[in-house]
Amino acid sequence: MIMKSRLLVAAVLALLTLAACSSTGTPAASSSATQSAVADTGWSYTDDTGKTVTLAARPERIAGFADQMLTLLSYGIRPVAIFGRVDVASDPRFADYDLTGIEIVGNAYGEIDLEALAEAQPDLIVSAVYPSDREGTVDSTSPYYGMKDLEQQGKIEAIAKVIAVKVGGTGLGLIESNAKVALALGAEQATVDAAKATFDTAAANLTKVAAEHPLEVTVMYADADGIYLVKPEDEPQTELYKSLGVKLTELDPDGAYYWDIYSWENAGKVMGGDIILLSNEGYQIEDLKKQATFATHPALVAGQVHSNPYVAMDYAAQAKTMDQLAAWLSESQDV
Repeated sequence: MIMKSRLLVAAVLALLTLAACSSTGTPAASSSATQSAVADTGWSYTDDTGKTVTLAARPERIAGFADQMLTLLSYGIRPVAIFGRVDVASDPRFADYDLTGIEIVGNAYGEIDLEALAEAQPDLIVSAVYPSDREGTVDSTSPYYGMKDLEQQGKIEAIAKVIAVKVGGTGLGLIESNAKVALALGAEQATVDAAKATFDTAAANLTKVAAEHPLEVTVMYADADGIYLVKPEDEPQTELYKSLGVKLTELDPDGAYYWDIYSWENAGKVMGGDIILLSNEGYQIEDLKKQATFATHPALVAGQVHSNPYVAMDYAAQAKTMDQLAAWLSESQDV
């Protein structure tokens, strides 16, 4: 590492303790994400929390949480550093991207190497916030997604300013928000437009296939405690598919936010679905087969259970996922 880098890191780390005690900033009055890149006055961006970040010039060196970095990569923006919830190098979502030269500064939730992040010299860090209810409320006392706590967030904000994308509301709205960030950071409009055209084609096809094959799709996570059923209206990805006509399992739409949770004693009695999309974290197919109350589930017996990694919310990634879902609908049976 060149001396300039080491001096920068030393200076940044000297500020970290002070930053941890400082405010994370008061959101601006506007709640819509807007972009302004004016050559004479610098660069500013108002993120989904309403906070406006202003810099002397458009940021060129971008770091951030894996989900947001995937969307930037899809639009041709190469980050300098990534931190993730799981091992980034083996994350299948990055399989199509060359990560050579990109610093991986975190491979578990909240475990971020602050010195390595500082050495990457980011101009801007991009993360996310998740609402705490279906009305879209953002809890200002919680850290940005991927960060352990507000103390760590303060240290990260001492390295570079942070903007956040709100992962809530409609799926299309989230995709548009991610595209807006990419455009603000220099993505070509033609690249975004081409990806959107592919997305529009896939969306129309999924709507057609869902009407022709009205099978019920169950989106869930499972572990030793039981089944966590995703509530379609509360997860942007499932909200998108529902808006396109896919029939999704929805047992208690007016109940608790985001998850319906069922113990293994009850799961087999209440859970329907012709196709199961199973989170690639937690229990997998062989684990489900070991649960006496679930082993005879018709979708499981029919082999209609598919791995469901969290897919980046950008036009290209979702087009690919919608084409896959359409194929599963076409080839599956009503069980």
